[in-house]
Amino acid sequence: MAKRVLVVEDNDLNRKLFCDLLTAHGFAVEGLADGREVMERARQFVPGLIIMDIQLPHVSGLELIETIKADRDLRLIPIMAVTAYAGKGDEDRIRAAGAEGYVSKPVSIGPFMAAVNALV
Repeated sequence: MAKRVLVVEDNDLNRKLFCDLLTAHGFAVEGLADGREVMERARQFVPGLIIMDIQLPHVSGLELIETIKADRDLRLIPIMAVTAYAGKGDEDRIRAAGAEGYVSKPVSIGPFMAAVNALV
């Protein structure tokens, strides 16, 4: 059975890129543009990894990470943040929220897949 990855990314091109790349590497992938759907979709899809954009409309990716990590049914799912926030202290803040991985945009395929494989 393919490992499942939930991709939360509001940018259509980035979401398609991540989903296509993961699918090409044998993952079962579900993409979401709206962070408000994450909790319900994570419960239904049961991913082995969540890839989370930090800057989302309606709800912050940081807030979603904290909410997932506080949920007894979802807290063990590793989360990899993929974000344009690459300033000093951003990675520390994102990891403090509960993300196990961090990749800055624009992503390079090799490091992106290495980070994914390290978490699944």
